[in-house]
Amino acid sequence: MIRILRRLIWAVPVLWLVATLTFVIMHIVPGGPFDREKKLPPEIKANIEAKYHLNEPLLRQYFLYVQGLFHGNLGPSYKYLERSVNDIICDSLPVSMGLGLLALLVALVMGLSAGIFSSFFPNSILDRFAMLAATAGIATPNFVLGVFLIFIFSHHFKILPPALWEGARSMVLPAVTLGLAPAAYIARLTRSSILEANRQDFVRTARAKGLPESTILIRHILKNALTPVVTIIGPLAASLMTGSFIVEFIFSIPGMGKYFITAVTNRDYPLMMGVTLIYAVLIVLANMVVDIIYTVMDPRVKP
Repeated sequence: MIRILRRLIWAVPVLWLVATLTFVIMHIVPGGPFDREKKLPPEIKANIEAKYHLNEPLLRQYFLYVQGLFHGNLGPSYKYLERSVNDIICDSLPVSMGLGLLALLVALVMGLSAGIFSSFFPNSILDRFAMLAATAGIATPNFVLGVFLIFIFSHHFKILPPALWEGARSMVLPAVTLGLAPAAYIARLTRSSILEANRQDFVRTARAKGLPESTILIRHILKNALTPVVTIIGPLAASLMTGSFIVEFIFSIPGMGKYFITAVTNRDYPLMMGVTLIYAVLIVLANMVVDIIYTVMDPRVKP
């Protein structure tokens, strides 16, 4: 409990630092949010900048931004005039998190299954094929994989829809596209961890005592081998739950990726900073959950 409270306390300066760095980077990049539009008359441009406080000193803008964060207000969007950043994130974050959770499920099921299966037959043809497939999965960009899956399952076999987010069938391709690379990484990590745990003295002692192989696998090998996998699940889950901007764009999914891309192209400062801050919050929360799971799996870790 003390460890969790300590992490919560440390999360405050971490999030403040992320917000500050994002604010500074957004404002030191040359250009402004309204420079890409058709050249505006000086009077209209001055009114717009006054409305969003862009005509005030940078330190004053930063103070207003931090003040808004303390009140839970991420500010207005420069692109979507009728909506605030809070409204956009509230609408798009559940979609991105749904996609991310499905991709995480795909990654865990495929990765753990392939890793455990390969560790049972080390250096065999099946093992080498599985690890070759895992390496290819890590090396293949998800936008290439997404286009390939659309071509095979949507245009050739016509069994899955190529885009949108309208039911279970439309979720399959984007979830697999987003989850395959993490699955490949988890498979390689699981295999190496199981092989290393299998060579430890406590496993040989368990076999010498005559324990069933299934008991040795579950209570001794997997319990110790999966600890490195749990370590990466925290950041991986946060990354997947925010969704992949490219995957969402390819499959026309109305998640945060669509708005973040338009925010970057239109220099929508509040929306870019809001998405970045949400991502940081998810990273902190995911790492905190990993700490809790760690204490459950390994009692030697102090809570």
